[in-house]
Amino acid sequence: MSDREVRNSAAIGLTAFVMTVLILRLIGRTWWCSCGSPVPWSWEIWSSHNSQHLIDPYTFTHALHGLVFFAALRFLPSKIASHSRFLIALTVECAWEILENSPMIIERYREATISLDYYGDSIANSLFDIVACMAGYLFASKVRWWWSLALFAVIEVILLMTIRDCLILNVVMLVWPIEAIKQWQGG
Repeated sequence: MSDREVRNSAAIGLTAFVMTVLILRLIGRTWWCSCGSPVPWSWEIWSSHNSQHLIDPYTFTHALHGLVFFAALRFLPSKIASHSRFLIALTVECAWEILENSPMIIERYREATISLDYYGDSIANSLFDIVACMAGYLFASKVRWWWSLALFAVIEVILLMTIRDCLILNVVMLVWPIEAIKQWQGG
């Protein structure tokens, strides 16, 4: 990749990142948890701190987004360069963070999932979710596919055991809610 391609890719990536911040701020997202606590993480999904600090259990699902995006983008024609695929994944994740924080999706989470008190992510949390996705993508780009599959499975199982939620259940409950799963997740 030439220096020019590196600069252009970096500029596009930075633009996607900055535009995401601006849009999230315009739709009313806060910068950080209203508690003002400088703690960078929150592990309690049943609290108002969830999705308000840099890292929470759902950060790991965003890393899984990166694994999935890498796998899906492998089906694009080979003439599409690897840095372009990375930028596609980044742009899709940025778009998801904006959509995820829209009133429509926030309300859907409240209605269909265990996230009854969910009111959206802080901007800091959204940005770290994007970073987690890109880390997942880069991991997948450096290892054999079965390592990505193994990591996906391990993270899903750990999340199921610790918070009774995971990426697969999150998608299922958003798209096709199942009352029995919701009851199980609620304890």
